[in-house]
Amino acid sequence: MRSIWNGAISFGLVSIPIKLVNATENHSIHFRQVHLADGGRIRYRKVCELDEEEVSGGEIGKAYEDADGTMIPITDEDLAQLPLPTAKTIEIVAFVPADQIDPLQMDAAYYLSANGVPAAKPYTLLREALKRSNKVAVAKYALRGRERLGMLRVVDDVIAMHGLLWPDEIRAPEGVAPEGDVTVRDAELDLADALMDTLGEVDMDSLHDDYREAVEELIAAKASGETVRPAESGEAGGGKVIDLIAALENSVQAAKKSRGEEEAGAEGEGDGEMADVHPIKKTSGKPSTRSRKKSTAAAKKSTPKPTGAKKSTSTTKKATGSRSTVKKTATKTAAKKQTSSSGGSGTKKTASSRKRTSA
Repeated sequence: MRSIWNGAISFGLVSIPIKLVNATENHSIHFRQVHLADGGRIRYRKVCELDEEEVSGGEIGKAYEDADGTMIPITDEDLAQLPLPTAKTIEIVAFVPADQIDPLQMDAAYYLSANGVPAAKPYTLLREALKRSNKVAVAKYALRGRERLGMLRVVDDVIAMHGLLWPDEIRAPEGVAPEGDVTVRDAELDLADALMDTLGEVDMDSLHDDYREAVEELIAAKASGETVRPAESGEAGGGKVIDLIAALENSVQAAKKSRGEEEAGAEGEGDGEMADVHPIKKTSGKPSTRSRKKSTAAAKKSTPKPTGAKKSTSTTKKATGSRSTVKKTATKTAAKKQTSSSGGSGTKKTASSRKRTSA
C-alpha cells in the first residue's frame, strides 16, 4: 500500500519512524456529467471573475475571505513559518480507556507502518504496551495543512490511527429528540428485547453494498446492449405504525422465518415470555349506538316466532272437539241399544198374552 505521509510517533523521548497508509477505500461508483445531445464530457474550468480568463494551477494561490468580502492572501511561506510541532510528528499526549472516546468524533482511519528496521523495536514496544493496558493513545498530528486529533489503537498486529474531530466540532443534539413526553410500556420493551435477541449477531464480513452491485449490473447490461428490466420494488416502508405491539410481534416472526426458525407458539413451542404478551385494545365503558342496534337485531333474529304454539293450540282444539264428538256418538249408540232392547221385551209380552187369550 502506498504511504500518504511520512513522519514519526513521539512517545515521550522515544521516536518511532512510521509511514501513514489509508486503512479504508471508497468503492462508490462515480459518474461523469455529459452533454445529453452528443455525450460529450462536461468539464469545469477555473476562470477569474475579474478578467474572465481561464487560469492554470500555477497561477492560483490561497486567500481568506473576510466578513466584508475582502480577500486576504495567505502564502505557503506564511503557513510554513507558523509554530507547528506536529508537522512531521504524531505526538502522543495521553493514554485513556477506549470508552472515553465519543464515537461521534471518529473520522478517517489509517494504518501506521514501521519505517525501516530500526523502527521495528520501538513500534513493537508501543503496540504491546497498548495491548496490555487496554487503553488507546490520544495524539496530535498535522496533515494537509492543518493540525488534527487522533486515536491510536491496536488492530491485529498493527497500530491503527483514527482521525478525531475536535470536541468543539461536535454539534449539540438540541431540538433533535422527540418533543413531548413519550411513554413506552413494559410489553413493548419486552418485544423489542425479543426482536433484538432474534436478530442476534451478524458476521460483519458478510455485509455488502447491494445498491452498488445493482449499479454495476446495470452498467454491464447497458454496455453489452442488453435490455434493462426494472427491478421489482419491495414493500414500501415508512408508513404509520398503527399498533406498535403488533408491528414488533410481526417483526419477531419475520426475523425467525428469515433465520429458518419456527414461529413462536407453533405446536406449543416458542418463547414463554412472548406468549403472555397480547395487543392492548382500547374499550369504552358504554357500547356505541351502532353496537346496541346490532345486538338488538341479533336478539330479534335469534328469538323464534310463536308459530309452533299456534299450531299446538289449534291441534289441541281439534283433539278436544274430536273427543267430544266421540263421546256424543257413544251416548247416542248406547241410547239406541237401550231402546231396541226395551222394544223387544214388549213384543214378547204381547205374544204371550195372545197365547193366554186363545187358551
